[in-house]
Amino acid sequence: MMERVNRIIRHPLWKGALQQIEALEKDRDFCRHDLDHFLHVARIAYIENLEQSLDLSKETIYAAALLHDIGRGLQYEKGLPHEDASTVLAQGILTDCGFCEGEKKVIVDAIAAHRNADVARGYDLAGILYRADKASRNCFVCKAETECNWSREKKNTHIKD
Repeated sequence: MMERVNRIIRHPLWKGALQQIEALEKDRDFCRHDLDHFLHVARIAYIENLEQSLDLSKETIYAAALLHDIGRGLQYEKGLPHEDASTVLAQGILTDCGFCEGEKKVIVDAIAAHRNADVARGYDLAGILYRADKASRNCFVCKAETECNWSREKKNTHIKD
């Protein structure tokens, strides 16, 4: 069971932040930061965890994925980098949901680094979160792909193995 992960999706702060993001992105042509994105990231990261025999817990992976972009609303409204806003929100949510200090540190550190290409090659939570976040985007079928500011190298132009 992933009881603590289910506590995250029931947490009022998480639900409120997700609703805020959805409202602010309702007219967005580019990739959205919604529950589908969070779950795609979680599943891709968990698959890599299994394929690479990394032995990271499923709960830790899902917690990081559900929280990695939760600060987007604060980015839009207050100009804060969303990885910073997400770490602040995540700390309280993780505490309320029963994650221990060691788990919180690993998860929050991964969230803080999920946009940092320096972690891209790592085989820890930060590395798989970074890769899963990028791999979750289906640029090859996106209507707004030509207007997207992602570099050609960063875009997913085909299904990768």
